[in-house]
Amino acid sequence: MKNALPALAVAGLLALAGCATNAPEATASKDVKMAFDFTDGNPKVLSAKLANVDTTRKQLIDAGFTPHIVMTFRGDASYFTQTDVNLVKEADRADAAKVHAQLKALKAAPGVESLEQCTLPLAGRKISKDAVMSEVKVVPNGWIALTQYQQRGYGYIAP
Repeated sequence: MKNALPALAVAGLLALAGCATNAPEATASKDVKMAFDFTDGNPKVLSAKLANVDTTRKQLIDAGFTPHIVMTFRGDASYFTQTDVNLVKEADRADAAKVHAQLKALKAAPGVESLEQCTLPLAGRKISKDAVMSEVKVVPNGWIALTQYQQRGYGYIAP
């Protein structure tokens, strides 16, 4: 019995390891629901994360799945969903423009359902709701929105 326990433990770990590297299992539904939560104040980091979301979206489609992607923006990421370049550090403006282009492209991409900006961080950053990009929906509270998405089966992802 003593010798059997380590063998069972190793077999269990190997089985779990295989789960982590495989594509999503075929199920009755081919829908994959994901809610991404962005708070990055560095536009280069935010841009890289948005590129990863787009890669993930494309990989799901290539594998025969239907992505349902929501992206939420809170905290200092709020600077990059708005259109007033004066609110962005001069050194970050070129990267902020790249983020804007990515957001516009993602909003139009198959599988992206919504881009959402939380209202709560706007006032403290002197950002007007009217300055938020037209592609981005302003929601009263990003945490409540994320919770509601989770209740509808979306996986919460904080990249």
